[in-house]
Amino acid sequence: MLTTQSGSLHGGPSAGALHAGSVHINPGSPLAGPEVWSGASLRDRTDWITHLTPAEIAELAQAVAALKSAGTPDMGFDASDFRIPLVAKRLAEVRDTLEGGRGFALLRGLPMADYSDADARLLFWGLAQHLGDPQGQDGAGNRMHSVTNTGMRVEPGNSVRSFQTDDELTFHNDGGDAFMLLCLRPAKSGGMSKLVSVAHLYNEVLRRRPDLVATLQEPFHFDTRGQHPTGLKIQSVPILNFHEGRLSALYKRRYLRLAQENPDVPRLTPAQQDAIDLIESLCNDPDVQLNFYMEAGDIQIANNYSVLHARSKYEDREDPAQRRHLLRAWLTLPNGRPLPKVFGLTREFSQSYVSRHGGSGN
Repeated sequence: MLTTQSGSLHGGPSAGALHAGSVHINPGSPLAGPEVWSGASLRDRTDWITHLTPAEIAELAQAVAALKSAGTPDMGFDASDFRIPLVAKRLAEVRDTLEGGRGFALLRGLPMADYSDADARLLFWGLAQHLGDPQGQDGAGNRMHSVTNTGMRVEPGNSVRSFQTDDELTFHNDGGDAFMLLCLRPAKSGGMSKLVSVAHLYNEVLRRRPDLVATLQEPFHFDTRGQHPTGLKIQSVPILNFHEGRLSALYKRRYLRLAQENPDVPRLTPAQQDAIDLIESLCNDPDVQLNFYMEAGDIQIANNYSVLHARSKYEDREDPAQRRHLLRAWLTLPNGRPLPKVFGLTREFSQSYVSRHGGSGN
């Protein structure tokens, strides 16, 4: 459990966009707990990697075979139809790691050569159902995405999102309480995964620039890429959000920059620019980030509030059938933390907010 001092709640209207309230705390109190980690502290350890056992691998294969034998359609089943008692126990341990532990896990060892892409979708959906409740990831409500290069580009005015490209993905959150990725095929080169502890970032900001702690709890404007459930083009949310003693972040530098292309969005203040620059500098510090390459069969899972993630640019193979391909789910967790009201107004977290708290952030 992450601990901190709490303070008073402040908020107010913001023209042209959703506005967030935020808890302002007294500087000088670093966060403590298992969510506070750095790449340097984990670099020589492997206890954050879990290797699936032969019995677990066999159990998953049998569960997929049973679905295929029954003619079960893609995404047309729930956890009760995907009987995996051994792996379900493993996933329960992962949930405890996501909330109450370091905030992320890497499962390794699935033999993807044994699965077609269609079979892999059955497998992935079954795992997602056991871990949490899959949420919509776009305006159309699609609950499973393929993370692969479509050849499209992210530009002002369109709705293309970074996961649809081979671009470098700078540090950000996904939606829901947690994201889950299954690697079907890695890239020819590049595509390094990177993780950063939000709590460690906070402690470093507090140590280096305590004056920016309050700034990071002010509203920042983000381009929604046309995916907001209400049709909102810009949403306004603090980067750091304290609620009931927990720190949760929402950060997407690329979408902050795209929002600045909108003439109705206020320009970043000098303090806000300093805060973003410091967050970026910290995230890209090799001693702060944990980085690794996903292999075929790897499953990466992380808490979206306590962990930021990124990916380096990659080069694909020429054969389209062999190009980098991951499956992605956004999940609401049964043990998820209480969420600040502003998250009920965001495209990323509104479904988890409503699931846990009812209503919306209004």
